[in-house]
Amino acid sequence: MNRALTLALASVLAAGPLAAAETATAQPAAKAAYKAPRTSFGQPDLQGYWSNSTLTPITRRPGLGDRLTYTPEEVKALEAAVVKEVEEGNKPTDPDAPVDAPNGLESRPEFVAAGGDVGGYNRGWLDPGNLVMRVRGQPRTSLITTKTGQPPPRKPGAAADPGFGRDVYDNPENRSLGERCVIGFGRNAGPPMFPNGFYNNNYQILQTPDAVVIHVEMVHDTRVVRLNAKHRTDGQRPFFGDSIGRWEGDTLVVETTNIPERQSYMGAWKNLKVTERFTRVGKDRLHYAFQVEDPTVWDAAWGGEYEFSPLNGVIYEYACHEGNYALPGILAGARLQEKERAEAQAKGGRGGATD
Repeated sequence: MNRALTLALASVLAAGPLAAAETATAQPAAKAAYKAPRTSFGQPDLQGYWSNSTLTPITRRPGLGDRLTYTPEEVKALEAAVVKEVEEGNKPTDPDAPVDAPNGLESRPEFVAAGGDVGGYNRGWLDPGNLVMRVRGQPRTSLITTKTGQPPPRKPGAAADPGFGRDVYDNPENRSLGERCVIGFGRNAGPPMFPNGFYNNNYQILQTPDAVVIHVEMVHDTRVVRLNAKHRTDGQRPFFGDSIGRWEGDTLVVETTNIPERQSYMGAWKNLKVTERFTRVGKDRLHYAFQVEDPTVWDAAWGGEYEFSPLNGVIYEYACHEGNYALPGILAGARLQEKERAEAQAKGGRGGATD
């Protein structure tokens, strides 16, 4: 871990006693007088290109306890550390360097998996965000706003995350939807919608009198929110569920049900309902709040919030190639392992490689 980030994290972890009184029920800032512009058909205008990339994680890091916000000193240290991280990661890579050579990713634990294998990334390919998330001006320690910044305890016997694509190599359909380039990974499209922590955390919002369309850069996913409609009753479960919306003042309220098992959230899907709220709170800020509820998994509803910031640019086509290249290689490697095990067993051995 580089020295700058080590000092930043040390500052974060050491600051707990200084702000022990700060919890997830922070005092709201004074309400701004901002009034969202209107579309030609009278709706609050949420349209444009937005990003939710951020240094703030979805769940709160250990050592921060019940603290909802960072101190100004912590924010400065964390954001400065990223500048150093990018400088280090953007240095030319020695093509003859070993796999475990420093590549700019070793400074953060969440990046290790992305760069640790042959063919992995170095820091120059990542764009996870370089600023702590501010909500109503508060620098947040997590996007989830429970007291602990973590999901609440699950009910005994609640279904676990099915974990599609983990250590199953029989056919392409066993692999994850993201790996197959069907939809993006990391819940960019949701619901709930989260930054994935690596790149392409960008969106375009379009509005018509009857629908709001959220175009997600990651694998060019598109969510269509039908306004003033009713949930479908035909048993179909679209990739991102069945989203219907309504306006409550300047806030777009989106309720999603009929979420498919492949898009389960922490194991919840059949009875999962996600309620999202989109509110333009400034020329350059779009507030997003989410609430998840499933009485078979959690005792009560819970959620979080963050604010989108403007994307300096537009969204281009996302060219996902894992389905073209990585997937055949994964399945071919599994077949080779099976062949080696069969040959070893035929010779009286104990089997070949088991990944």
